[in-house]
Amino acid sequence: MNNNNLTHHGAGDKLYKVLIYVVLILLAIIIIVPVAWAFMASIKQNVEFYANPWALPKGIYLQNFADAWQKAKMGSYMFNSVIVTVIAIALLLVIALPAAYVLARYKFKGSVILNLMFMAGLFINVNYIVVPIFLMLNNGDKVARNLFGQPILLNNLFILALVYAAMALPFTIYLLGGYFKSLPREFEEAASVDGASYFRTMVQVIMPMAKPSIVTVILFNFLSFWNEYIISMTLLTKPGLRTLPVGLMNLMAAQKSAVEYGQMYAGLVIVMLPTLILYMLVQKKLTQGMTMGGLKG
Repeated sequence: MNNNNLTHHGAGDKLYKVLIYVVLILLAIIIIVPVAWAFMASIKQNVEFYANPWALPKGIYLQNFADAWQKAKMGSYMFNSVIVTVIAIALLLVIALPAAYVLARYKFKGSVILNLMFMAGLFINVNYIVVPIFLMLNNGDKVARNLFGQPILLNNLFILALVYAAMALPFTIYLLGGYFKSLPREFEEAASVDGASYFRTMVQVIMPMAKPSIVTVILFNFLSFWNEYIISMTLLTKPGLRTLPVGLMNLMAAQKSAVEYGQMYAGLVIVMLPTLILYMLVQKKLTQGMTMGGLKG
């Protein structure tokens, strides 16, 4: 009976592993095929789409990227996206790292309420409150016109970055706080014995240990900020200030009449490429951040 049970158990484990591999392979195909097709379509000449859009490219036609970069202004849109994303991540880290460290490692009056408020922020979808945000900034611009003679809140890349950082704070503090809670307190006690202040302990002792978790936060938020569309479209109405997702949607809308498919897919690749490169560069750190306590909270 025991041998039969072991045999059935072993067969069940093998079947389970086979099913897992089949599901993973299917998911990989579902993800890889559209991405690979977009890359191949971006180097095709326009006439190739009329003959057989599913055929392999006959050559490498890089003029699509030049046209998307210059004629469709994707270069300008990318510059705006880089500025917004870098500023938003910098603001987020400057605010979230100290906040997560203090809330995770110290108890003080009001700390429980602050933790609850940040946790409540996890359940707020910013896309649902984009209209109130727009109205608030618009009312602020009315005051700014009276004081400075011009609006300063809408059509402002820094303000958009500030909104991005604010909307990412709850999740980022939750993620970092879970990692900080998993660290032994002996590190801080040793630093205190050496005469280190709270700030120096955080910067020189705790943060270097939290690098995998910080990389995870940077990658997640980079993807979120880089691909964000609704808030950017609402707060940036001037054509010269558009970010890449908004510029890409406008390019796709324009190409429906112009029918420049190669240029459209080249624009899509320009949007995707930075995220793919960043993911490949930090993949190992991302795995460490997910497994070494980053999501333990």
